[in-house]
Amino acid sequence: MASHLTSNPSPTEMPTPVHDIVDVQTTNCCIVGGGPAGAVLALLLARQGIPVMLLEAHKDFDRDFRGDTIHPSVMEIMEELGLADRLLQLPHAKMRQISIKTPEASVTLADFSHLHTRFPYITMLPQARFLEFITAEAQKYPNFQLIMGANVQELIEEDGVIRGVRYRGHGGWHEIRAILTVGADGRHSRLRQSANFESIQTSPPMDVLWFRLPKKPDDLEGGIGRIGRGHIVAMLDRGEQWQIAYVISKGGYQEIRAAGLEALRKSVVDVVPELQDRVEYLQDWSQIAFLSVESSRLKRWYRPGLLLIGDAAHIMSPVGGVGINYAIQDAVVAANVLSKPLKQGRVELSHLAKVQRQRELPTRVIQAFQSLVQQRIFARVLNSNQLLQLPAWLRLPWLRDFPLRLVAYGLFPAHVKT
Repeated sequence: MASHLTSNPSPTEMPTPVHDIVDVQTTNCCIVGGGPAGAVLALLLARQGIPVMLLEAHKDFDRDFRGDTIHPSVMEIMEELGLADRLLQLPHAKMRQISIKTPEASVTLADFSHLHTRFPYITMLPQARFLEFITAEAQKYPNFQLIMGANVQELIEEDGVIRGVRYRGHGGWHEIRAILTVGADGRHSRLRQSANFESIQTSPPMDVLWFRLPKKPDDLEGGIGRIGRGHIVAMLDRGEQWQIAYVISKGGYQEIRAAGLEALRKSVVDVVPELQDRVEYLQDWSQIAFLSVESSRLKRWYRPGLLLIGDAAHIMSPVGGVGINYAIQDAVVAANVLSKPLKQGRVELSHLAKVQRQRELPTRVIQAFQSLVQQRIFARVLNSNQLLQLPAWLRLPWLRDFPLRLVAYGLFPAHVKT
């Protein structure tokens, strides 16, 4: 059958093209994007008996260079769902401290052992394994459906209300009709673009080279930030590997690429001398992911019939590694607020506004903190060949408590209520 055009398009809307539709399905909630926010929201709704479809553009979850940090806030959510102990049976590493070092000083930025929780650490777990775990749990509920390889191309809009999506895959065009569509499709969200949401830039841009090097048994554990002359290297403990983030000035990638791998290896060793015996593992640029870093948030996260969460609503800087955790907390709040309306078959704008209202302040606060770190530390290092003098407040444990809790939990953590 053929799909119809968008009803009564406004002057700024382009008419939706007509496609030959293979099939049309209906559900209460259609979630676009099988990342942490989308997968957790789908599980939470499925547990409530709500029909939910999760659409993921890729055919599997195995994509490299995704964030692997699960903070105490998310582990407590997993415990509320009765899943924490089983999740920790998967191969993982525990990061109990984050420290920063310069050639002249070393300071512990965060010691998670001070937190009053069963999970006083950051769990380093490959995101693909986490997503497989969550979606496998969701598949225990007959009202949940996961469609991999579903490349969502269009929103279905009728009379100013989003009624679902059209996606390509599995032999053609398909249509999903839903009471509510949730965009959880990440920082390059197609739904955000299609719906013309307006965003606000929240921190100065930078770029990151992201790669892995072997970790030796006698290496230090935890997260380590190293600052040298004009360079910053962050190291995240992944058990048998270090996940390395080499921070560079915005737009500096081509210059680094032109200088060659040997120059990059030397620069890394200049900042982290103990990697001298393993930087040779970097033999090809294909081992290195280039991440263009930005931070922004939407002025408004919703339209009638449509809600954006996670990176689709607020793109986080990598500072603190909090993106996954804030996205999952978005999902928890969305499930808490929307489960009853979805069961009743009617989601009002006031419900969607309530989700944003509960999550916007925590998002603003962490983005302000990230921006402060980037301006006061990162920018000063990257734009100078002078050694950075660490701010005095970093040496005061009582002043470090707020950043510790902000990274571990957020301004106020979300909890499962449904």
